[in-house]
Amino acid sequence: MSGVFKDAINTFLAPIKHLLDDPSVSEVMINGPHEIFVEKSGLVMKVDSQFSDEEALQAAMRSIAQSVGRVIDAENPQLDARLPDGSRIAVVLPPMAKAGTSVAIRKFSEEKLGLKDLIEFGSLSADGARFLDCMMYIGKNTLVSGGTGSGKTTLLNVLGSRMPKTQRLMVIEDSSELQIKAEHVVYFESRPESLERGIKGITIRDLMRSALRMRPDRIIVGEVRGPEALDLLQAMGTGHDGSMGTVHANTPDDACTRLETLCLMGETKIPPDAIRKMVGSALHMIVQCNRYPDGGRRVSHISEVLGVDANGRYVTKDIFRWVQRGKDPHTNKFIGEMVPTGYIPSFFEEIVVNKLPFPKSKFMPPEWAMPLVRKKAA
Repeated sequence: MSGVFKDAINTFLAPIKHLLDDPSVSEVMINGPHEIFVEKSGLVMKVDSQFSDEEALQAAMRSIAQSVGRVIDAENPQLDARLPDGSRIAVVLPPMAKAGTSVAIRKFSEEKLGLKDLIEFGSLSADGARFLDCMMYIGKNTLVSGGTGSGKTTLLNVLGSRMPKTQRLMVIEDSSELQIKAEHVVYFESRPESLERGIKGITIRDLMRSALRMRPDRIIVGEVRGPEALDLLQAMGTGHDGSMGTVHANTPDDACTRLETLCLMGETKIPPDAIRKMVGSALHMIVQCNRYPDGGRRVSHISEVLGVDANGRYVTKDIFRWVQRGKDPHTNKFIGEMVPTGYIPSFFEEIVVNKLPFPKSKFMPPEWAMPLVRKKAA
């Protein structure tokens, strides 16, 4: 951590330093100088901490911006940056922020989780985890979908770390968050344009072009939110099997539509129907993450993408789905589990040929879950 950043934390961010140091706090949200919220265990709550006034809060943000070589002022009222410790910060100044300077700091976690950890947390079932492990081994193109704070990046970290050691992995992000445990991994980070410093911006698309010239086996785009979606799809469809990305969407079907929309945001002359078919053929799997009202982050769907039907609609089939069975009256935590739906993926033969330990019987739902699975399918 740089000396300038440490000074900024100790001097200007003193009112929230204890929150930044608290390992149970995953995010700090500041809505003006006198209103601060934190996220703990997936739930958002207000805390008593405050800044003395708006001037002190803005001074803190200017100092933070300076520590990362950026500027935030009346002419540049927004900041989106990665801090030296890996945390992400987003800032909006008044008058755009009506209640005063608004800040969100998503803290960087040094803890590297694995599939076993996700099983223990209840985010994923043991069979669901084994199935995803098989998908990483045989190289299925996978999109991790979900809302903000649903655990997409955590899951992408875990899945990226399960790829074969013999393969070269290229990771491309706006701000580096992924910490993939792999033997041969190369990280690229985009660079925002800075007119006042005369710095040219480097986009995700620019880095995608560079990555494709550097002999990647697989490519991971940390967050797909622009026309780089088309570049990722083209990579998926041209020999880079097992490539992945994340996208903001609420269901597997919505994830396909979202990816299609992002492809069309660029200056492309490819017709929408062709883009839709490209999404349906290049993408194999969607893993849907959700943050539930009880604060739990869970994988709600593991689904296969089967292309586009005659009416131009995406065809997805759930292989595993999280089913709620009740609610604990003492903890208010949901009671449920991820169960197979009975659908056997079209590529099951690849699992057999590669002698992976996942028998066909693992796709059959338990008796208690059959009515619930059928009801949701209908």
